[in-house]
Amino acid sequence: MADFSLTTLFVVPVSQTSFPTGSPTQDLTAGQVGIFTNNYVATLTPGSSPYFYIAQGRVNTYLQGSKRSDKISGCAQGGACKSNVTEWYKVKGCGTATTQITDVTDFNVKCGDVVTLTLRAHSSYIDTLYFNGFTRSVTVQAPCCDCGGDPCDTVDVDALIDQFITKLEQQGPGINPDNISFNTFYTFENVGGTILRITGKALTKYGQPCDVAAFPFEYDRMYFRTFVYSGPATTADFIVADNCNIVAEATVTQTSNYPTGTSEEITQLEKNYYSYQAGYLKHLYRMVGYNANFESWVSAGTVYDTYYIKFNAYDRSAYQWGDYIEQDSMVIVAVPEGTASTNLYNALKDALGEIGFDNTCITTTTSTTAPPPAP
Repeated sequence: MADFSLTTLFVVPVSQTSFPTGSPTQDLTAGQVGIFTNNYVATLTPGSSPYFYIAQGRVNTYLQGSKRSDKISGCAQGGACKSNVTEWYKVKGCGTATTQITDVTDFNVKCGDVVTLTLRAHSSYIDTLYFNGFTRSVTVQAPCCDCGGDPCDTVDVDALIDQFITKLEQQGPGINPDNISFNTFYTFENVGGTILRITGKALTKYGQPCDVAAFPFEYDRMYFRTFVYSGPATTADFIVADNCNIVAEATVTQTSNYPTGTSEEITQLEKNYYSYQAGYLKHLYRMVGYNANFESWVSAGTVYDTYYIKFNAYDRSAYQWGDYIEQDSMVIVAVPEGTASTNLYNALKDALGEIGFDNTCITTTTSTTAPPPAP
C-alpha cells in the first residue's frame, strides 16, 4: 500500500541564520521560521515541552495566520514522554552530482585483432530519445607487431588505447545540432598507457519556463555500460553483449548520483506541497491573480539541507472511528547549508535526539575516486 503523509514544507530564507526565542508566533516576520512550545513561545529547547510546533510567517495573512505544523513530541531527554515521532532524518545538500567513471584495463588482444568498444548510456531524457539507451560502437584493428615470422601474443596497449580514443572522439561532419557523438556524453583519457578511462559528463540543465504551474524539475543522472569484445560491432543482440568474446575488463570506479538540495529541487517541492499548506486558493493556476497566496522562499543557486520529521497525531482521541488507515503527518524543513542548518539541527535534536545516519557528499579528485556511501 502507498505511504502517504500529510506534508508541510518550510523553506528557511537565506537571510535567516538563527531562530527566534521567547516571542509568540504572531511576531514572526514574513518568511521567518521558528520552533514553538505548546504555549506558542519560540524556543531552541523544544525537548522541555510536551510537544512543539514549527511555524513560518506569511506575506499574505488575509484570512490566515502563520503557516504551522501539527503537534510534534519527542523523547530525547528521557522520562515520562508521549512521543508521536516515527522517523526523523536529514538529507545533506549536495549541489554537484558525481559522474560515472569506468576504467577499461587488462586488454587481452593480439596484434592485428579487430576489437570493438560499445558504450550504452542511460538517463531519463536519453531513454526518451533512444530505445535501450544511447548505444554506439567503435571498431579498431590492434596495431601490428614487428616480430618476424612468429605472431606476437601481446599488443602495444598504449597504442591500442590511443586508437580507441581517436575513434571515440571523432565528430561527424557538419554543424547539425542533432549530430550527437560520444563527446556529447563522455570524456576519454589514456592513464599511464594501461587504462582507458571513460568519464560521463554532467547532464545539461533543463530549461526553466516562466510558468508557475509548470513542473520542470526532474531527478536525473547519466550512467553507462561498457563492453570491449573481439570482432566487429553487431546488432544481433542489442540488449546483452556477447560475453563469450570479452577481451578487456571494464570496472566502474565511481558511480554517478543525483544532486540533492538544489534550489531547483526545493522550488519544485514548494509547488508539490503548496495545496497542503495554503488557507485557500489551493491550486497553482497560470494566471497570477488566481495564485496570490503562493510564496516562494527559495534563493536561486543555494544548496539546502532538508530535515524530515514523520509523526502520528499527538492526541489519538481526536481520531474518529472508521474503516480506514490512520493518516500521519510529515514536516520537511529546507534550510541553507551552514550556520542556519547547524542551529536548526541543535534545536531539533534537543527533542528528537541525534540522527543515526547522515549522508555525505561524494567528491572526485584527479588522483582518487570514491564509491557512494551505503544507503
